[in-house]
Amino acid sequence: MGLRSRLAAMEEPTGVKGGWGLLAGSAVVIVGVPIADAFLPHDIHLAHVLVVPVALVSAFGGPRRGFVAALLSVASILVASGERHVLSTENVIVELVSLIVLSVLLILFSHLREKRERELERLRLASDTAQGVVLRALPPRAGPLSIASEYMAADLGTRVGGDMYAVARTAHATRLLIGDVRGHGLSSIGDTESVLGAFRAEAHRQGPLPQLVASLEEGFRWSLTELPEGPSQTDTGERFVTAAIIEIPDDEPCAHVINCGHPSPLLLHRGDATLLNVPEPAPPLGLGTLGRMGESAYAVSTFPFAPGDRLILYTDGVTEARDPSGAFYPLLARAVTWGGDRPGPLLKAMTGDLLAHVAGPLEDDMAVVAVQREIRARAR
Repeated sequence: MGLRSRLAAMEEPTGVKGGWGLLAGSAVVIVGVPIADAFLPHDIHLAHVLVVPVALVSAFGGPRRGFVAALLSVASILVASGERHVLSTENVIVELVSLIVLSVLLILFSHLREKRERELERLRLASDTAQGVVLRALPPRAGPLSIASEYMAADLGTRVGGDMYAVARTAHATRLLIGDVRGHGLSSIGDTESVLGAFRAEAHRQGPLPQLVASLEEGFRWSLTELPEGPSQTDTGERFVTAAIIEIPDDEPCAHVINCGHPSPLLLHRGDATLLNVPEPAPPLGLGTLGRMGESAYAVSTFPFAPGDRLILYTDGVTEARDPSGAFYPLLARAVTWGGDRPGPLLKAMTGDLLAHVAGPLEDDMAVVAVQREIRARAR
């Protein structure tokens, strides 16, 4: 559904797609009261039943239908009382006033709820739009690689947060970024955008991988100076981004990795799962010495990545996910059970297994990217 369609849908009253059936059923009850009263003894009155259709229609059909149901209910009391010639009695007046007061309260509550639902839907739409701008969808193919991704934000009602991923093509290689901003949810979007913006600006260039990471460090450090009152020592020490930057050549069965304090990528090779632990990890972005780390500070580690192999990039929302007893998700032990012969099904199996492990909502943002080198390289 497009942006205009979704905005238009939010302006429709609640229950537009199926609420008239509820109103019709309630109308049967409302019409049935005066008919039943015509055959019941004079000391038995069914007027109190009329609040039920008003409540149901207001709750499930929205305030407009609730108002219609209230008018019909008031008319029903008047008709029933007129049949018995008791319209001016004290009992009927009390019933009528009570119905009107209750109807007003029910319709008001329904109106406030509908207004709140529209506000939440607008927030969700804004979140979706922000995600589309900041965290763009990854292409399903990049050179000889097939790619899939999954993202879950920890904050309820949001779809974007502090975890990030991106991919870029050079002339003969594919570069990938997986990162995690300190904190999670909407408060971390600014730092997420800073790192992704720097990656998108530099990753497609032909410079070496350490130069790219130095540019990410410099770009993120520059974003810290854009704070309203300037970067204090506390701000600088508390705002950082862990990241892993991977370059996969088209014509070489390997992957070059620079890890800046991020969880190690996971390699799936012929049924075995191995963590690609680099011997010389760099500090997280933003924590480089005085913010002036040169290219020489970023050591490149090279690992085999043959056709048919799969590389799983993830954030600590995966490894730090706990089950109800407090046990962490056993990534290495579970990786060999995920199954799926393609990156998409593999990630669906992984995220399903992870959610089953936590048996509830995630406590941190989670991003996962699966990359598979195809048997036949098909550069793009």
